[in-house]
Amino acid sequence: MRVVVQRAREASVTVAGEVVGEIDHGLVLLVGMTHEDTEKNVEFAAEKIANLRIFEDSEEKMNLSVLDTGGQILSVSQFTLYGDCRKGRRPNFMAAARPEHAEPLYELFNAKLREKGLRVETGRFGASMEVRLLNDGPVTLIVET
Repeated sequence: MRVVVQRAREASVTVAGEVVGEIDHGLVLLVGMTHEDTEKNVEFAAEKIANLRIFEDSEEKMNLSVLDTGGQILSVSQFTLYGDCRKGRRPNFMAAARPEHAEPLYELFNAKLREKGLRVETGRFGASMEVRLLNDGPVTLIVET
C-alpha cells in the first residue's frame, strides 16, 4: 500500500462536473494498493496517517496530528501510484491491484480512518477525477506498508 499524504488548507474532488468530496483543512490522501496488500496493511496505514504529527503547534513545530487539529481527510484512490516507469515510455501498472482486490481495501481504509473520529470525504473509485488542492506548507509525505 502506498499513500501520498499532502497537508491541505482546502481540497475537493470532482467527477463529471459534480463535487463529490470536499474538505476545509486537513489531509489529501492519494491511495494506491498492490496485489499483496491485506487488511493488516490498511490498519497500519490508517493508524500511521491519523497520528502523523505534521501540523504546527503554537510554537510552529510539527507536533500535532490531523486528529489533534480537528482536520478532515480527502481520500482519493489512485492506482497510478504503482506505475513503474523504469523501462520504456509507457508506465507498467502490473504492480497495481485489480479493482476487485483494491476497492474493498480502499473502503476499509476509509472506514478505519472514520473509526478514529475523522471526517473522511472521498472521490469515486475507478472514476476519472479532478482533484483541487491548496497544499499547506507544502508538506507532502509518502507512507508505504
